[in-house]
Amino acid sequence: MLDDTAISALRRALQDADYTLDAVSERLGETGLSGLARNSSVPTLRTLAGATDAQAELIRFWLLGRPVAAATIRPLLGCPDALVQAGLIHANGDQWQAAVELKPHGSQARSGWICSDQTPLDGRIVPPSEDFVLGASPASTTLAQLVPPGHYGTVLDLGTGCGIQGLHLNAENLVATDLNQRALDLARISLGLSEVTADLRLGSLYEPVAGERFDLIVTNPPYVISPPRPGRLIYRDGGFAGDDLMREVVTGAAAHLNPGGVLVVLGNWAITDRPWDERLAEWITPTGCDALVLQREVLDPYEYIELWLADAGLAGRAEYLPRYRQWLDYFADSGITSVGLGWLVLRRAERAHPEVRFEDWPHAVHQPVGTAFADFFAAVDDARAPEAEFWARCWRQHPELTQETFGEPGAADPEHLVLRQGYGFGRAMEPGTALAAVVGACDGELPLAALVAAVSGLLEVGSQELADDLLPRLRELVALGYLVR
Repeated sequence: MLDDTAISALRRALQDADYTLDAVSERLGETGLSGLARNSSVPTLRTLAGATDAQAELIRFWLLGRPVAAATIRPLLGCPDALVQAGLIHANGDQWQAAVELKPHGSQARSGWICSDQTPLDGRIVPPSEDFVLGASPASTTLAQLVPPGHYGTVLDLGTGCGIQGLHLNAENLVATDLNQRALDLARISLGLSEVTADLRLGSLYEPVAGERFDLIVTNPPYVISPPRPGRLIYRDGGFAGDDLMREVVTGAAAHLNPGGVLVVLGNWAITDRPWDERLAEWITPTGCDALVLQREVLDPYEYIELWLADAGLAGRAEYLPRYRQWLDYFADSGITSVGLGWLVLRRAERAHPEVRFEDWPHAVHQPVGTAFADFFAAVDDARAPEAEFWARCWRQHPELTQETFGEPGAADPEHLVLRQGYGFGRAMEPGTALAAVVGACDGELPLAALVAAVSGLLEVGSQELADDLLPRLRELVALGYLVR
């Protein structure tokens, strides 16, 4: 693959041509970018029609994978011979064509480029090779959004793929691992072009970091639940039975997290005749970590299998139906009735009784959702404060909390009162009269005990009776971010 000198030369060439995230995004506009998101090159080609400047040629070459005259593209590459020798460009006489996709990418942390295998465009069905390296996908960008924001000392990117997470992370020391050597080769280019320093290591799961601990572990592992077979796709098929790979990621994390360290996982789990949260609790409880697990979607076997057969480029091919039947039989033999897709975030809490929550949450969330996970873990400590301390605190409503009322037009009183979060996970709840009155009075000025006493007087109920009734519900409101300090 490319050495550091060649990577630096390529970076300068990309910058000289203004082949950068902001410039290319402005050039293509919303129409072109939306087309690429749909894997269509047509809007971009129409936008670039007749343009012969360096940026346009690099967009055609690196982003769309179109052949370009060698005489045109050579001067724009910075290290053309090295790229050809590394197999990143096919030099076919006087026509050169990229063998990889080099795409501008960025985050709040930095802008750069990611190098991956090419995305099939315009309806082309191209079965990926076993060592295929995926580029920016919905899963990888979602994973980046799940990470609690902040600066981390040591970070492990477990299953780095093309290295995309490195462009989003703010880390002093980054270790990136993968079982696929080709993924590490392309990640080295992505990270080098984007001026991200990382220690790249080959190996499975936690083997490359035996004995090491991290402040953050992020992973979108090869979680697809598929029957074992030769020629599996490394980027998505873990080679484990059922969801055992996900289990290994979760159960092995605590040994590699510093106190307070966080594991962020996006993946799948099997749903059987047992409740899904009961199964996953067996993974998480022994770790001693606080955890928030959100099941975002559930697919039946047919939906799930069709999704991943299409991903493998098998639609319309002779092996499609035999593979489909094999997969259905595998699910039936394994007792898998459906598959859950979701988010697992764990924190090594160092407490005797960790906080572990499981929720079915298919609803819309507010970005940055990583902040919501950070807030949850911070709120756990506040919600568990000793009773006297909890009552003495001057709580306040979250500034983006709103109250909605619903009822018949002209009615004296609403039928429903709802507290709704315009932030984080976008939760909503009907608190009832007494709790709503207490929450409404939480402005950070008076202790909670005084507010409950005042509300008890207004409602003509005993102060202690109301306090006993509301205490667990108020703790829940703190844990879920309705009330903050």
